[in-house]
Amino acid sequence: MYQLEETFYFYFLISIPILILVFSYYKIWRTTIIKKYFNTDSLNFLSPEFSSSKLYLKASLTFLVIVFLVFGLVNPKIGTELKTVKREGVDIVFALDVSKSMLAEDIAPNRIFKAKRLVSEMFNKLGSDRVGIIAYASTAIPVLPITTDFSSAKMFLESLNTDMLSSQGTSIIEAIELSKGYFDDDNQTNRVLCILSDGEDHEFKEDQLFSAIDESGITIFTIGLGSTKGAPIPIKENNIVKSYKKDDKGEVVITRLNENLLQKMALQSSGKYIKGDNTNQVVDDIINELKEMDKKEFESKQFVSFKDQFQWFLAIGLLLLLIDSIIYNKKTKWIEKLNLFNEN
Repeated sequence: MYQLEETFYFYFLISIPILILVFSYYKIWRTTIIKKYFNTDSLNFLSPEFSSSKLYLKASLTFLVIVFLVFGLVNPKIGTELKTVKREGVDIVFALDVSKSMLAEDIAPNRIFKAKRLVSEMFNKLGSDRVGIIAYASTAIPVLPITTDFSSAKMFLESLNTDMLSSQGTSIIEAIELSKGYFDDDNQTNRVLCILSDGEDHEFKEDQLFSAIDESGITIFTIGLGSTKGAPIPIKENNIVKSYKKDDKGEVVITRLNENLLQKMALQSSGKYIKGDNTNQVVDDIINELKEMDKKEFESKQFVSFKDQFQWFLAIGLLLLLIDSIIYNKKTKWIEKLNLFNEN
């Protein structure tokens, strides 16, 4: 296991391709000037010991020096001690609606972006809890199993989009059924499912939904995204709206937030419904609800001790810099024999 402490310094690596371009331009300019004013015999007579291959060698050393010094500044760390750590928290699975209706822009910038932002902000506030991610539209698919790795969770969260499921529609029941497999123990009381959706679901009867909620035994928090007034679903090309989704009759489809459904779902599971407009309020409400719940103790293996490795990179970089400083542009017999740079 390793960590990178200061990844910002990786931006300095951009200087390498820039320096390569500068060096290439210099070589072309130098060759042009020499050919213009000198011939090969006169050049060899004037500077018999000059080695153009040394220019490539010194340039290569310079590039390597930059790479090693940058890695030294980044300070890679290697985990040296793995321990089993006992933690207490709540298992919470986030189910995000990725149907096309989530592209509606009645909540800025659109519903799906807002949903991902809400979940990401919750990840920042969660402590020893475990999280999982489900995406659903006409069907539900697992995206991330239950984990304490919030960095990975954010990466998988950002990958969600409305094109990941080919068939459209919305099936909240499948998301609830799938979430049951995320929890270790069916009898634990702190199982939470957080559904982020506009509530549009045309593929179930309410008694089927409520039956699925009761059988799951999961506490459900629902977050409503969008407005009850509704908005059309834009069809974009290169981030430019070309048209809007239409029904079979050629009429523009207006998608509306179904607060009634989301409120009933939360009430049926002894959970809570929250309107998703205010990010800070939503995050605070969810975190406060989780704090009031019973905590489950679970074990996880973690690296608890990391050792700095920057000194190795700095040492190699400084050594290469020293080597570069003592290499002159004079010919070296054994290097000339190797002819590393195909020099005539």
